[in-house]
Amino acid sequence: MNKVPTLGNPQNTIEVLNKYKFVFQKKFGQNFLIDTHVLDKIIQAANITKDDFVVEIGPGIGTMTQYLACAARGVAAIEIDKALIPILEDTLSAYDNVTIINQDVLKVDLRALAEEMNGGKPVKVVANLPYYITTPIIMGLFENHVPVESITVMVQKEVADRMQVGPGTKDYGALSLAVQYYAKPYIVANVPPNCFMPRPNVGSAVIRLTTHEESPVTVQDEKLMFSIIRASFNQRRKTLQNGLSHVPELAINKEMTVQVLKEMGLSETIRGEAMTLAQFAEFTDRVLALRA
Repeated sequence: MNKVPTLGNPQNTIEVLNKYKFVFQKKFGQNFLIDTHVLDKIIQAANITKDDFVVEIGPGIGTMTQYLACAARGVAAIEIDKALIPILEDTLSAYDNVTIINQDVLKVDLRALAEEMNGGKPVKVVANLPYYITTPIIMGLFENHVPVESITVMVQKEVADRMQVGPGTKDYGALSLAVQYYAKPYIVANVPPNCFMPRPNVGSAVIRLTTHEESPVTVQDEKLMFSIIRASFNQRRKTLQNGLSHVPELAINKEMTVQVLKEMGLSETIRGEAMTLAQFAEFTDRVLALRA
């Protein structure tokens, strides 16, 4: 079995890229980690043990995959770029507990994968995510109810901030509410651009989302609640009654919104950005009661 050099530093990364004449694809948002301290932090934050099965999204040349393979029982590494597959087969040849999947993660049935690879038990997701696709990937995991214990991801710093803030702050929005409905967010570390190759133009952060065993709020219609949340933040300077009345498919007119807000003891000119998750849940349930 070939002894594979440990990746995670600039020289070895450059060697591998040169060997395969690899060309970075802008459309895939590729930025490879070249800092072993950050890699160690991610593995620690994800709390990977030999009992764990890990799904890694976007393994790149296999840098973090090597670390995960050493720490976990098994790893499924999902990579969209077919040019990286021969590289991964090389850099991961010494690890017999890694399965490489050449697919777009948004088209992979992750529930079926968890069932097959981990007997349906919750998996841990670890990723250095391309920034343009962070939200669809994270929301896809939650909304499709993939059995996930935690998601530890490298994202744009601004997005990490958005995931953990509360009402009344400029970063608070639909993503904050959705993430906090499903999980407890915790920023593990801020990561400067020089830890990547090529260097991104923005700062990054590692954030861990620990899935709630029980959601902090109960709501009768989760889908309707998130439609209301999205509509209320689409034009965040609008009042809730104006924001919702501009989305015909919600069928919530201004009168209905005002009536529900009164029942809740809230101002009829309140904006979505001032409302908590619990208030959005209560608002949704009261709208349903009015329609009944």
